Amino acid sequence: MADAPAYAVHDFKASDGYVWRYRRYPSALQPTKAEVVFIHGIQSHAGWYDFSCSWLSQQGYNVSFLDRRGSGMNAEGRGDIPSFRRLLDDLSEYLANLPRAVTRGNNVGKMPVFLAGISWGGKLALAMERRHPGLVDGIVLLAPGIRPRIKPHLWDRVKILFTRFFRPRKVFPIPLNDVELFTQSPRWQQFLREDPLRLQSASARMLIESARLDGYLRFVPKYVHVPVLLMLAEHDRIIHNAKTREYVEKLATKDKTVIEYPGAHHTLEFEPDPLVFLSDLKHWLDERAAKVAQNSAT
Repeated sequence: MADAPAYAVHDFKASDGYVWRYRRYPSALQPTKAEVVFIHGIQSHAGWYDFSCSWLSQQGYNVSFLDRRGSGMNAEGRGDIPSFRRLLDDLSEYLANLPRAVTRGNNVGKMPVFLAGISWGGKLALAMERRHPGLVDGIVLLAPGIRPRIKPHLWDRVKILFTRFFRPRKVFPIPLNDVELFTQSPRWQQFLREDPLRLQSASARMLIESARLDGYLRFVPKYVHVPVLLMLAEHDRIIHNAKTREYVEKLATKDKTVIEYPGAHHTLEFEPDPLVFLSDLKHWLDERAAKVAQNSAT
């Protein structure tokens, strides 16, 4: 008999009525160290990151992996979003519903909350600090799509722009359909080719909103005062590492950590030994969660 999954799938109803789904991995240890909420890239979904989430839950973290509306397990409006601000509101509503207190011995303290943005999701993680500040105690950026190398061709961008006004839900291919962009592992390349939930096209409206989010991010650095961990892959063909580092250096926070993994490709989860980056992530989370617990103990 196969082992039972380490997670449960739940529904969350947003304030506009949309019901989206997410995976919840409860901590295997008590007291729980912190809440960690993951948001995925433009093509991916929670199913790509089961190992990371399961492992972190074994280390004492409650882990939530949210499938973005129109992606992954969420079939309604597939490939479409109303606006990037609506996505930020989805996140804020979920974060606001997380437990905010934890008992440690005889003390009751604040439950630390960390937001981890993967690839395109990294843009949302940072933008939260401008639109909905104060909801998280730290941000993790895993190969974030802040400064992408790959964009639609100029003529495609023109078509998307005009289509946005007349047929906003018309879909266009996402220019990341070569699985070798994500990983050099034959096993994981085959997984991506066969993944029925991988999002390979997006609406004109979503692609325009992604560009608008890029503009919004220009004004975000001064709002980011929480600790930030940036994790990069040396051979990333999707994002521009040097430009991403430059952007992160502009963030207002003084607690910035940057780690680049030699020989790695965009999706760190698909590297031969993901525990290399997960161990670094756990160390960073442990230190920041301990600081929050120490400062909030009553």
